[in-house]
Amino acid sequence: MSFNSKNILVDTGCANLSSVKFAVERLGFNITITDDIEQIKAADKVILPGVGSAKHAMKNIIAKNLTATLQNLTQPVLGFCLGMQLMARSSTETSTNDNENTHVNCLGLIPTAVESLNAQGLRLPHMGWNTLTKVSDHPIFSGINVGDYFYFVHSFAAPISEYTIASCEYGSNFSAAIAKDNFIGCQFHPERSGKLGSKIIENFLTLSAQQLLTLENSLWRK
Repeated sequence: MSFNSKNILVDTGCANLSSVKFAVERLGFNITITDDIEQIKAADKVILPGVGSAKHAMKNIIAKNLTATLQNLTQPVLGFCLGMQLMARSSTETSTNDNENTHVNCLGLIPTAVESLNAQGLRLPHMGWNTLTKVSDHPIFSGINVGDYFYFVHSFAAPISEYTIASCEYGSNFSAAIAKDNFIGCQFHPERSGKLGSKIIENFLTLSAQQLLTLENSLWRK
């Protein structure tokens, strides 16, 4: 069975596109990888994947003239890992050349800033399976509970804020997922997180714009 919604996977030039595409198609949905502005604007759902650095990804987005297009989308948009971080106002990265912090202006879709993960001496990157410590009633988490495991690979994270819809702990608490209006971001990799990750993707691809307009992100599930 194949669902014929116009789902778009944005080609930022630095992401794990094939694994995300396969994860979507495995659920029976169609998805197109593209950086074509008109196709992205016309999409029913948009996924912003991510592997690599915010600096490199934003450079590619700017070079492809995608910034304004992504900032003005009104349909549901889901970011994975770096894709989530690109939704933030800014990111602070450590340069491998001089070990100094580099400030990167991101898309500004969700007004939070991505910072170096305060791992309290634990090894970075935070890599592997970890549990969600809080989960909100956001429809992206339908069927997902506190204590469920997801796969993380990251050294930077968004702090806990009013935009946090799920949290995780690795040395300190951080946002495992954030959301504002039609924009949703997961710090973990749903495409690498087994059945529960597939459930996140399915929830997104069956999400209605009306659900996003009426939900209240601040209500935590006990």
